[in-house]
Amino acid sequence: MAALQPVRGTHDLLPDEARRHRHVEEVARAIAERYGYGEISTPIFEFTEVFSRTLGDTSDVVTKEMYTFTDRGGEGITLRPEGTAGVARAFISGGLSQHLPLKLFYRGPMFRYERPQKGRLRQFHQVGIEFLGVDNPLADAEVIATGARIIEELGVRGTITCELNTLGDGESRDAYRAALVDYLSGHVGALSKDSVERLQRNPLRVLDSKDEGDKRIVADAPVMTDYLNERSRSYFQQVIDGLTALGVPYRLNPRLVRGLDYYCHTAFEFTTDALGAQGTVLAGGRYDGLIGQMGGPATPGIGWAAGVERLAMLLERPLTGPRPIAVIPGPDSVQGLALAERLRRAGLVVEFAFSGNMGKRMKRANKVGARVAVIMGEEEMARGAVAVRDLDSGAQEEVPLASLEGRLAGFR
Repeated sequence: MAALQPVRGTHDLLPDEARRHRHVEEVARAIAERYGYGEISTPIFEFTEVFSRTLGDTSDVVTKEMYTFTDRGGEGITLRPEGTAGVARAFISGGLSQHLPLKLFYRGPMFRYERPQKGRLRQFHQVGIEFLGVDNPLADAEVIATGARIIEELGVRGTITCELNTLGDGESRDAYRAALVDYLSGHVGALSKDSVERLQRNPLRVLDSKDEGDKRIVADAPVMTDYLNERSRSYFQQVIDGLTALGVPYRLNPRLVRGLDYYCHTAFEFTTDALGAQGTVLAGGRYDGLIGQMGGPATPGIGWAAGVERLAMLLERPLTGPRPIAVIPGPDSVQGLALAERLRRAGLVVEFAFSGNMGKRMKRANKVGARVAVIMGEEEMARGAVAVRDLDSGAQEEVPLASLEGRLAGFR
């Protein structure tokens, strides 16, 4: 029988990699908390309508990438492909409109049936924030700044660029869509099959095409900023002024869009060239029409999501856990186990050597990177003491059992 393997597009997080993932998530949570965000955790599966209604029946996510099944009760269920829709559903079903403005942080696994690539798996992890109830360009600037501070705290800011654009209000967007359709209609014969379909249903998504021929056509397409009305121009300028005041560098990218109708005004991405083709590590925008489209009260919102795998891959410094204290028992292993538990209760990280002679147990201590070894020699134990050996310097001293915790605290 062949050995069992993980499902294609999934990946085991072994301790070293799991530590990097946890570091990304904990830094993100801590910085988000500093900006006033409380944590929310929504189910990893929802009724399929939560995503089909929000992502659009013509989006690639809905038509090609969702893990959807019918449960035993006959309900259509989908593993969440992204986090915003679930948060919006929770806002509606939980009656949270009375708590506006509301700042929410989330983290957890997402699922998309895609061709696995570096930094993009079928089960992947995201952290994200949603700021609901405030229609103000300075809120947009603060949301972007929150992402920038997380990236900065992770120490990867130098490899990442913030790209910024505006989608304008509904009036501006309609004017731009008409101009874009007029331009693209003159190139139908050269567009890819997917882009021809998008031209009829969601023309802005043609601008996201990865097809090289489409990219050449899009290079000369009209840009959104040429179709902004005065209100939209003013809104975008205030976002820019806010980012400048907050010290967040950015680069204007007039081709950056969001294809769904509920998006408006600010769109942004943090990108890097250090991960090959998978260059976006954090992306978001304003979505004032989303909650209303889902059947809730009209509620402005803006947020972003970041890929944990991609950010973890950018971490330069090695991440190691706390170096343990190795307890090396004498003939009475039960006594040694009890001492190890006592030290753990004192808040110390302890590795207990279960078997082997003294030499093998010391090798094990060095293999796990122990900072110090507590050696329970017969003579020392008879005096109510143990030998404490500094595994970095080799220095050894006798320490009374009664004061052991205080002495070991110096090795943390």
